[in-house]
Amino acid sequence: MVRLDRWIANTCGLSRKTVKELVRGGLVTVNDLKVLDPGAGIDPQNDVLTVNGETYRQTPFAYLMLHKPLGVVSATNDRDQKTVLELVPPALYRKGLFPAGRLDKDTTGFVLLTDDGAFAHRILSPKNHIRKTYVASLERPLGDEGLQTLQNGLTLRDGTRLLPAQVRCLSDDRKTVELQICEGKYHQIRRMLAAVGCPVTALMRTAMGALPLDSTLSPGACRPLTPDEVQKILE
Repeated sequence: MVRLDRWIANTCGLSRKTVKELVRGGLVTVNDLKVLDPGAGIDPQNDVLTVNGETYRQTPFAYLMLHKPLGVVSATNDRDQKTVLELVPPALYRKGLFPAGRLDKDTTGFVLLTDDGAFAHRILSPKNHIRKTYVASLERPLGDEGLQTLQNGLTLRDGTRLLPAQVRCLSDDRKTVELQICEGKYHQIRRMLAAVGCPVTALMRTAMGALPLDSTLSPGACRPLTPDEVQKILE
């Protein structure tokens, strides 16, 4: 619940004084009922407000799947580099969008854009064990010892401790591998593979939770997720 006057002021761009005058003047209704108390609590997700003849209703949160291309940074703004938000077409753009989990500039694949902070926290918190799936191309083959080290978890030279990853080789030469992790530490995939002697030459995030990147999305394209797809991220 939020205060009526605060929500109207933020949504309509009005001063708190003007809002109070509108409310006390009987020009504000909530679900078709006149409200005269500026401090009344409302639920913006479910309540329909009319302010001086204009109707307002909080639209649902946005959840966009973006196929991030190379050379684009996972940030809301950057003075020198193109950001993921600049790839969102005007019809899908809305204020408050941000990338829920970042991919570095040289990594491609699935980036979730949303304005739902609670959902983003839920999928990024390691304690919730939401897996992220990556496919990495390696400079050298991943041997059995290195694979076992990744599956057991490891500690990097700087003391960073990494949880066990699920790893499988996708090619006969063992230079293309799939990894699933539940963390999102700085350059984690690249650092953990380098630690076992297999520098990464290309990296792509292919899924979040049980939701794979849409194979029909070309690099730089994005689309809204369905409610079922949003739930799959949590699986």
